[in-house]
Amino acid sequence: MEQQEFWNKKFSRDGYLYGKKPNTFIESCAGNFKKAHRFLCLGEGEGRNAIYFAKRGFEVAAIDASDIALKKLETFAKEEETYVKTRCVDLNEWIPKKKYGSIIASYLHMYKKDREALFEKIDSCLKEGGFFIGEFFSVNQLNYESGGPKDIDLLYTVDDFENFFPNCRKHKVEEVEIELDEGKGHRGKASVIRVIIQKN
Repeated sequence: MEQQEFWNKKFSRDGYLYGKKPNTFIESCAGNFKKAHRFLCLGEGEGRNAIYFAKRGFEVAAIDASDIALKKLETFAKEEETYVKTRCVDLNEWIPKKKYGSIIASYLHMYKKDREALFEKIDSCLKEGGFFIGEFFSVNQLNYESGGPKDIDLLYTVDDFENFFPNCRKHKVEEVEIELDEGKGHRGKASVIRVIIQKN
């Protein structure tokens, strides 16, 4: 699993690369999520978002290609006296088998050629009325040094989201400049795409 090797190298260092606090934008959208529904974190890494919501009473599952990151997540969850169900799988090989009322992703690096298949999976496993919410590096992030890939095929445009999710309402799909403060991995000015998408 090529993705596993790449991310294991990143996550094998001491500490939590992107910190332990949840993504600010996703945290600000917490009112959209219902505790009665399953909650899924895609490309969740070391668990900062998953643990935030698990501590608040959500039934949370986290998927990531890095087994090292997920071990850190499990350690973090024990420290916080909470539980997150983890699954180590490349999202290109992920086959959803359950419906979720909430799906989130922060800085998910997915090659452009693979996005349509992933977006179709998200659409298919999102419950009616459920939300897909995320923050992603835009193609303009190449102008900044605050983190993220330097390969344009791993960066996003507004059209990447506008052109998909036909069964959903797009409450927000916008590109904004923000100040990142997420551990050592994301720090400084950044260009991001923020999305709030709801299944019809």
